[in-house]
Amino acid sequence: MASLNRVFLIGNLTRDPELRYTPSGAAVTSLGLAVNTVIGRAEGEPKEETCFVRIVVWGKQAESCKQYLTKGRPVFIEGRLIYRSWEQDGKTRSTLEVRADRVQFLGSPRRAETGTAPEVAAEVAAEESAADHAPADEEPPF
Repeated sequence: MASLNRVFLIGNLTRDPELRYTPSGAAVTSLGLAVNTVIGRAEGEPKEETCFVRIVVWGKQAESCKQYLTKGRPVFIEGRLIYRSWEQDGKTRSTLEVRADRVQFLGSPRRAETGTAPEVAAEVAAEESAADHAPADEEPPF
């Protein structure tokens, strides 16, 4: 039987991106994403549900996220689910997160201090197209 692990999300960042580097020098950024869904109810008033998702971005794209994204900014994420577990204080901890293969910035870009919005948008697009990915055997340092 074939299997598929693919995630597509559109939401708003819940916090500013956090950029770190692995001991080997690979850039890794963690993002918090809030995805809202409106559920129609038979009783009348629709209900909104929010799902909070942890996103991990690697390489040049991770550095671009840190440089251009801020809390509240809408983004499109394409990636795959990753399950990680580790020992902390004698207890086994675990998390399910999305490892982003592609992050597309939505809405109007933030103006750079030295450039205009179109220049920033062009620079972001160029960086995204040249984004590299971390080797599969490397895990985030957090």
